[in-house]
Order: sequence, then C-alpha cells, then structure tokens
Amino acid sequence: MATAPDARPPVGDWATDYDIFDPAYCADPGPIWADLRDRCPVAHTERWGGSYLPTRYEDVAELARLVPALSNQLPIVVPPVPITDPVTGEVIRARPHIPPISSDPPFHGPARRLILPAFSPQAVATHEPYTRDLADRLVDGFAARGRCDGAVEFAQQIPPRVIAHLLGVDENRADRPGSGVSPDTMIEWVRGLLEFGATNPELRIATAQKIFAFWGAEVAERRAQPGDDFISELLRGDLDGEPVDDDHAVATCNLLLIAGIDTTWSSIGSALWHLATHPGDRERLVAEPELLPMAVEELLRVYSPVTMGRLATEDVTVDGVTIPAGSRVLMNFPAANRDPAQFPDPDTVVIDRAHNRHVAFGIGIHRCAGSNLARMEMQVALSVFLERLPEFHLDVTGPVTWCGGQVRGPRTLPLVFPTP
Repeated sequence: MATAPDARPPVGDWATDYDIFDPAYCADPGPIWADLRDRCPVAHTERWGGSYLPTRYEDVAELARLVPALSNQLPIVVPPVPITDPVTGEVIRARPHIPPISSDPPFHGPARRLILPAFSPQAVATHEPYTRDLADRLVDGFAARGRCDGAVEFAQQIPPRVIAHLLGVDENRADRPGSGVSPDTMIEWVRGLLEFGATNPELRIATAQKIFAFWGAEVAERRAQPGDDFISELLRGDLDGEPVDDDHAVATCNLLLIAGIDTTWSSIGSALWHLATHPGDRERLVAEPELLPMAVEELLRVYSPVTMGRLATEDVTVDGVTIPAGSRVLMNFPAANRDPAQFPDPDTVVIDRAHNRHVAFGIGIHRCAGSNLARMEMQVALSVFLERLPEFHLDVTGPVTWCGGQVRGPRTLPLVFPTP
C-alpha cells in the first residue's frame, strides 16, 4: 500500500528527493522549478518508484521527441498497478491501456488518426452551443447567492458533461449499473484514478474496474444499436483496414474520460483563480473580450496542468544527465512553460503576450489530440463567467486547495460577487 501523503518524510533536497505530491509543489511549484533550473535542471528522486524531472524548455522538447527511446507505454507518473476482474481475479489490464496516448509507432499513428476527426475545429464548433448553454445553466444555479465554489460548482462540472455529450452519454442519467453515469460519477472516477488513486493503488484498481465495466456496457450497446455519437462512429471506423474491436473502443473511451476531464477543469479553475486574484487582468478582459483567446493561451502557459510519464527503453542523455533504460521520465511541460530562456518574465501572466509557443498540450507526435476541444471549453467557460459575474473575486474566508501530481489545479475555489 502506498504511504499516505501526510505520512511521507519531508523533501530534503528537491534536486535528489523531489515529491510531485508534496503540498508545497502542488500549491506553487514555480519557485522549485526556478531553483532546479539553476543548479540541477534534470532532477531525480526515488519516490513513487523513481523518476527524472527536467525543468528547462529545450530539455523537455528534446525528450518529447525521443520516441520510442522514451516510450509512452506508461504515461502515468506513478508505478502502474494490474487491473483485475473483480469476479475472477484475472488480470484484465497489466498497464494503462488508453490508445493512442499509451502507444508508440507504428500503432500510434492509426490509433490517433481514428479519433482526430472528432476533435477537428469544425467538429468542436458543433459542441460550442451546448457548452455555452451548460455554462449559463451552471451560473444560474449560484448567481443569486453571491458566492460559489468556482472549482466544484463550475470548472469541474463543464468537461464531464461536454465529454458525456460528445460520447452520447446523458449528462443527467443516474449512476445505476447498466443504466449510465452522471457527471458527478465521472468526476469521482477521474479523481479516483488521477488524484486520490495516484497515491492509493487499491482505490485506483477499484476505480478502473468500474470504468472498464461501464465503457464495456456502453460499447456493447452501440454494437447492438448504433447511433450518431462518438462511440458509434468509433466502431464504424478502422485501424489500417482492420475493424475496431471492443477492447480498443473501451480503451479509447477511457482516454477521453481520463485525458479530457481533469485536465480541462483544472485549466478553467486555475484561470478563474488567477482572474479572482488579479483584478487588473479580470477588468481588462471584461472591457476587451476580444483578448480572451490570447489570454487563454497565456493562462494555459502559466498554469499548465499536465505532467506526463515516459519510460526509457534505452539509455538517454540530456543536459549532461544519463537516464538509464527502465527509468521513468516526467515530461514536465508546466516547468518548460516557465523557463525564462524561452519566455520573458515567465511567472507573470501577460494576457496579450504576442509570442507564446507554449507546450501546455505537449509537443511531438503525442501532442494532445483534444486541444481544440479544451480551448473551446475554456474560452466559453471564461466568457460566460466574465459576462455574467464580471466583478468576482476570491473569498478570503475560505481555503483554496490545490491538487498536484499528474494534473495540477484548484479543487476548492471560494468566490464572491455582487448579485445580479
């Protein structure tokens, strides 16, 4: 069993003993990255199975392109656990199976091409009216109170419903075996895998079993009664001329759940936190809403949520450090986006920053396939919030809590605002 987060020994030296689940790292990793860039740009730790942590933009970009020397077969940031059938006890998943994110060439290309049409700008645009209506409905639920939890009541509620809408799962269906899933249950599943389950293998296994069972039932239903949703289109597709089998379809649905929910809600929540604590930026976006697309890119840069894992299949050397075969490397895209060698004044949000080649969505062949959808959700969510509640700020009487590890973002975000 994993050591409970509050029972782990404190970090002695971040260069040789970093802990991506440490409360200080979750709350504000920027100063830690700045220190490491100067004295140990590729850090190492034995915690969580051991890993290497690059902090410079050039190093992260170089490592991201080393495929398959750095394999994506283990994209998580902690050691994997076998997923077993709860009835038979047989291993049904020996490692995370979420193509194309957990695959390397040559299989990676066909698996990625299979899903790209659903995330093209044109396809994403069809989901914008639903997303805007959803954001308005969420604001309707708390606007008259003059306060809300911007993370729990708003940011965390948008991506699960958008993904459910895309997949053809009713956002309001009850959580009954065989009948569907409610957005709250999707939230619990994602947190059970990426947040609480990251340091609790038993919870991760139990959560994965529920997810695989759910998607298995959904795929079987679409096999019997195809519709016009993502799952049905997936089953009508092919992988280099071969039909898509149920296992691949289930794994792809798993990808959308894991990669498309916590990541985006963390970005929306971090953006709300920034605007609530930087009134000048908030007021400027209210006065100049045309700046919002540019501001979203800058907020993605400064508050990049995702760190991905890679597995070294051979010895790899970067910045004078040799990473032995078999080692885990944490693709530290958030730290790369704060590198002063790439971005002037990197820790400051400049909402109209003109030159912004951030890597919040990754880089290379494994760049996020759903980036268009994430951008749309973020722009719509912030646009609606700023239009409806333009004078919101942080409620200093309540705590802001942050989650870290694979995905960093606020989990509680108390906000107050004048009632309409």
